[in-house]
Amino acid sequence: MIGQGVLRECLLDPGVERVLAIGRSPSGQTHAKLRDLVHRDLFDYSAIERELTGFDACFFCLGVSSAGMSEQEYRRITYDLTIAAATTLARVNPAMTFIYTSGAGADSTERGPVAWARVRGALENALFRLPFRAVYSFRPAAVQPLHGIRSRTAMYRAFYAVGRPLWPLLKLLAPAYVSTTEIIGRAMLQVARHGAPKQVLENRDINAIVKRS
Repeated sequence: MIGQGVLRECLLDPGVERVLAIGRSPSGQTHAKLRDLVHRDLFDYSAIERELTGFDACFFCLGVSSAGMSEQEYRRITYDLTIAAATTLARVNPAMTFIYTSGAGADSTERGPVAWARVRGALENALFRLPFRAVYSFRPAAVQPLHGIRSRTAMYRAFYAVGRPLWPLLKLLAPAYVSTTEIIGRAMLQVARHGAPKQVLENRDINAIVKRS
């Protein structure tokens, strides 16, 4: 869902020259500066390394819910998959900025009681050690999908359908914990261009980046 929002903002931004969208299926978008690259094995990029050079930034937005998964399963899909992409990019395109979509509550100590938070925190720490020009972790909390964007996860779609009338109230009561797909996409572009004062950006930090721009 966040990836759809980031892609939309990239395509709308006149300062973005070209976009390469990599996934197991096409993005579903058509645009003169967009190229879809369907790649089935997201744990191995050796066959497409030549396609990955010359980019200023990677916005890594893949992710799954940990519901119903063991920690080992969640770690493979979350940690191993992301590191496979990031280590390849750091080697073939080290001048890029890598921005990872994490989540509010990620545990940087890697020792907390919540499995998904430990995995996310360990992944952030591993990414920060890679030799990119810069690495940032975005930790959004409640994200409102805009412009017809829908989550591909059935559970989340149901949540958003039921909770749609509550968004205005949530924004009023807890504005620091609410963002939108549009804000996150615009914030990633800002950070890719100008950097940020810290590597871990919580929801309130993400919103503030767009308010200042």
